[in-house]
Amino acid sequence: MNDTSSWTLYKRLMKYVRPHWKDFVVAAIGYGIYAASSTAFAKVMEYLTNGIQNPDAQFRQFLPMLVVLMFACRGVGTFLGGFFMQRVARNVVHALRIDVFRQMLRLPGRFYDQHSGGHLLSRVTYHVEQVTGAVTKAVTVIMQEGFYVIGLTCYLFWTNWKLTLVFIAVTPLIAGVVAYASRRFRKLARRIQRSVGDVTHVASESITGYRVVRTHGAEEFEYERFRRASEYNRVQSLKESLTKSVSAPVIQTLMALSLALLVWLALAPDIMGGMNAGEFIGFITAASLMAKPIKSLTEISGMIQKGLSAVQELFAITDHPPEPDPGHIDPGRVRGEVTFDQVRFTYNKGDSDVLHGVSLEARAGEMVAMVGRSGSGKTTLVSLLTRFYDPTGGRILIDGQDIMTLELKALRRQVALVSQQVVLFNTTIANNIAYGQPEATREDVIAAARAAYVDEFIERLPDGYDTLIGDNGVMLSGGQRQRLAIARAIFKDAPILILDEATSALDTESERYIQKALEDVCKGRTTFVIAHRLSTIERADRIVVMDNGHLVESGSHDELLAREGAYAALHRIQFSDTAGTAT
Repeated sequence: MNDTSSWTLYKRLMKYVRPHWKDFVVAAIGYGIYAASSTAFAKVMEYLTNGIQNPDAQFRQFLPMLVVLMFACRGVGTFLGGFFMQRVARNVVHALRIDVFRQMLRLPGRFYDQHSGGHLLSRVTYHVEQVTGAVTKAVTVIMQEGFYVIGLTCYLFWTNWKLTLVFIAVTPLIAGVVAYASRRFRKLARRIQRSVGDVTHVASESITGYRVVRTHGAEEFEYERFRRASEYNRVQSLKESLTKSVSAPVIQTLMALSLALLVWLALAPDIMGGMNAGEFIGFITAASLMAKPIKSLTEISGMIQKGLSAVQELFAITDHPPEPDPGHIDPGRVRGEVTFDQVRFTYNKGDSDVLHGVSLEARAGEMVAMVGRSGSGKTTLVSLLTRFYDPTGGRILIDGQDIMTLELKALRRQVALVSQQVVLFNTTIANNIAYGQPEATREDVIAAARAAYVDEFIERLPDGYDTLIGDNGVMLSGGQRQRLAIARAIFKDAPILILDEATSALDTESERYIQKALEDVCKGRTTFVIAHRLSTIERADRIVVMDNGHLVESGSHDELLAREGAYAALHRIQFSDTAGTAT
């Protein structure tokens, strides 16, 4: 990234600092006090040298008081600068983090298809913290040490401008070292941030899928994956440390050479001019004090580059277009008549279609079951109904209204979804059932639980509806988690219900309960049931068979069996397998 784009990024980042300008000003004042009091040390050395040569009682009283005052002012300046800059830092981190997370909640499904959860998680944790280096730590050093350098430089010019010009002649060499180190830091910072994302991703997968890992004896495999990711992070971090460790001594050596030349020249009578001993000692002291702040200023390059590299990835998220919401209509509660009209869909441009002109009508309150081989497009079709993806051709209508004209929130309010991959949250059972509706009454929650036949196991739990269920419901069995997800869909009370393999994780007894519940729940609701077990959808009003993105058959269970087509073939295969297993 060139300097112009770096400056553009930094200016944009500073917009997060702007609301906290009062704290920033107080910090700047504090650093100004620190710089002035620190610069005064050179003047103290001048007074001390002259005072030793010409001691008197007034000098003995004045100098100790000056030293105490100098360090007191320095302490006040350090406190004001450090504390108020930290206030700015934490506010900036908070604002940036919530902006990134808010944008993540609005990004389209394709974005999540293309990015791993571990990498996204590292952006709202590790990356945001790196930004504080660019926003505040770097600014802290620039202001604190920068003011210090300015104060010392002014003192040097005031004392002997000829010697000062010699001293600053080394500046171009220092600037060259800093420029090279900056480019190196930026490149390494990007690698380190990616490697942190890899470490988080591998660890997250291994931790959440620990049962699969152990069942397959893949501990060594996962260990090796994590070791490689961590090793890459280690190597890149060491390269960054090497660059920092080499650049600092080089700059200090240049400063030492400049200081040595300064001392040599200062001893020349024509250059020293009318300087007395105190002024000479004060000058050398100020020049010596310059080394530390200049070293600190050169080291902030890595901090800034690391922060800018992180913020570049964060702004890539905040700048990413959210999922399109062209609709402007809120239809209230719809009747539930759904029409798929010549719907086509492909996941990526240039790929072949996943859906090939599918047309399907579901009357309000009708239960439509969808069957077919895996990959035939069933789940994809119903995903288009909630606009997790948009069709690449054709249109979808609810009550005769194109869903593209409906507001996204209004559209999704009409649909309740229970998928095979149940997602629960690490909170209470009651909060999971009434997810997204914290104002819900306990009576409504219990009613939904009873309708899904989950109240019987909830009552056996030690804290009942207030029981914490752990990460993704780890404290519950697979069947209990599925039934809880169904209770959540029942609680939502949407006019359209999608059950995507919703009973796949249930035992026979639980499935019997749920089938009874669904018969009641589906009344008055348009229901799409995706199922592999044909026994669960025999009572559907209509069954459609999909194959390779095409709708190949449609009719009732008996009608489709009589046709001796695709559905009958699936039925024969499934029930012959069942019979063989029973035998």
